[in-house]
Amino acid sequence: MSSAINELTYRDKKLIFSDTVPSGKIGWQSPSNIALVKYWGKMPVQVPRNPSLSFTLSKSNTKTRIEYTSASGRDMKVDFYLNDQPNPEFGLKTKAFFESISDIFPFIRQLDFKIYSENTFPHSAGIASSASGMSALALTLCDLERTHFGNLTEDADFYRKASYVARLGSGSACRSVYGGLVDWGKSKVLANSSDLYGIPVGDQVNEVFLTYQDTVLLVNAEQKKVSSRAGHSLMNNNPFAPERFQQAQRHIGELLEAMKAGDLETFIKITESEALTLHAMMMTSQPYYLLMKANTLQIIERIFAFRDETNIPVSFTLDAGPNVHLLYPFSEKEKVMQWIKSELREFLSPLGFIDDEVGKGPVKL
Repeated sequence: MSSAINELTYRDKKLIFSDTVPSGKIGWQSPSNIALVKYWGKMPVQVPRNPSLSFTLSKSNTKTRIEYTSASGRDMKVDFYLNDQPNPEFGLKTKAFFESISDIFPFIRQLDFKIYSENTFPHSAGIASSASGMSALALTLCDLERTHFGNLTEDADFYRKASYVARLGSGSACRSVYGGLVDWGKSKVLANSSDLYGIPVGDQVNEVFLTYQDTVLLVNAEQKKVSSRAGHSLMNNNPFAPERFQQAQRHIGELLEAMKAGDLETFIKITESEALTLHAMMMTSQPYYLLMKANTLQIIERIFAFRDETNIPVSFTLDAGPNVHLLYPFSEKEKVMQWIKSELREFLSPLGFIDDEVGKGPVKL
């Protein structure tokens, strides 16, 4: 863990409104991300067992607006609206999250909240809505602190605290407060990396990766039978977990070197291996489970064949689900899109696919 930031750094009893409690509105749009080196397995509290590396996406994002007023009673009130519809379940979850971070933002207990959130992508689409949603929420809270207490005036401090807070809500969310390529987790090859927040590393890679494409092929949009939270806990007793954690450490260094050099062949080998290793960990857990579908494998086989036949450097990665993230350089977009529409549509759900690419990170609304 970083010597500069630890679990006690952000606990500040002085962040209390001493006079008039303000009211106002703040909103942020924050993207999801797709891990290239996977985070799977964690320790309390939301500390990863291995470092991870991700692409921040561009079009797949969550817009979150909060309206805050002086608390109407002793018990904090959180009303949550998803796509303009009341969502009591998300309201209870958000309230629990706010209470869990009230030592970081004590002023939370002095406020009532109305939260309006909407995603640009369908639920269970193989895109991490918890990453975009929790990062957007963390950014609004840090912005609220900056607005009313004059803290976090330096961008580096602002985004680092937002990443730290987002991590407490959803581990992968800490990577979504930055654009481009982001590391989360202490890595031997990144001196300023930390288990407590993400760091951007996109300035260290070849320009081909700055516009890399990610077309999400929607095989199945049903709710997963095993949640990611449960999957992480199963790594505690997985017999292959120790080697997996060592593999991730190696892959971080190897992948960064390949991306600096613009080495697409090595990029493909490592990222596809990471995707398959993630699912191998699920299949070797106790109890074991399988999230890939028959059409997931059909698509992967066709990716292999298309790459061999055309020499186009198209590859895949997978999240903890059946949908396929198709990765390729922007220069190959026209050819790849034609191939998707002509050869892969039959394996997709009625939702089809989501065309996305590497993005530049969150924006204030």
